Amino acid sequence: MTRPTYRRLAAAALLCIGLGGCGTPGGLGSGEVAPPVSSQPRPKPLWPSWTESPSAGGTAVAGREAPPKPLEGAPSVGPEGIEEVDMMAVIRADKNMKRFSREKQIQAPGKAGVRPARYMDLTGDGKHELIVAADTQTGRSVLSVYTAAGGKIVPILFTSGRRMSIETLGADLLVRTTDEDGSSHDIRYHWDGQRMSVLSDDHKFGNAISVPRSGTCPAPQPSYAQPPAPSSRAAR
Repeated sequence: MTRPTYRRLAAAALLCIGLGGCGTPGGLGSGEVAPPVSSQPRPKPLWPSWTESPSAGGTAVAGREAPPKPLEGAPSVGPEGIEEVDMMAVIRADKNMKRFSREKQIQAPGKAGVRPARYMDLTGDGKHELIVAADTQTGRSVLSVYTAAGGKIVPILFTSGRRMSIETLGADLLVRTTDEDGSSHDIRYHWDGQRMSVLSDDHKFGNAISVPRSGTCPAPQPSYAQPPAPSSRAAR
């Protein structure tokens, strides 16, 4: 190839790159406008004073359980919705939350009691669910979520943990807890048609060395372990 021909080809290649790839597959043609980028939901705290955060995400974790049943002895839900139901009456009817029915309602962290009720549409039906959280003197907290079905109150989530903060991520709940050893859990719950089920579970380990649970593999040896002593033949 002669030098002038090589120069012409090189100049054409540079011009092609400058014009955006000369119509390569998947690229934008001349004069086309880039499609808008869809914004992703960001975590929003339900109880801001109790929140410590960055973000989470993940893939669904499937589970098979019997559908939750309505609470016996709970107040009925009228046309005005679950917002008008007495939160403490719901707590008294729920065996998982009944022990908090004698606690005071609190407005800030640091004391034992029941946090203010929160309401949000988690099921996508246009109606609010009731979200209840309570803190204990030991530093543990519990969370319970209720929906209304046929005028009855149905529990769709119950969980607990230390130093709990709860946020919304779109229509999902993001529950963050921290253990005594510094490890933390960020668990995202999503409505699966029957209950709020685990969508993702992000576990960050702390500084303490934890003992493996039954069925788990032991921790690998550190990379700085000393090499084995040389054999007697190699030493000669």
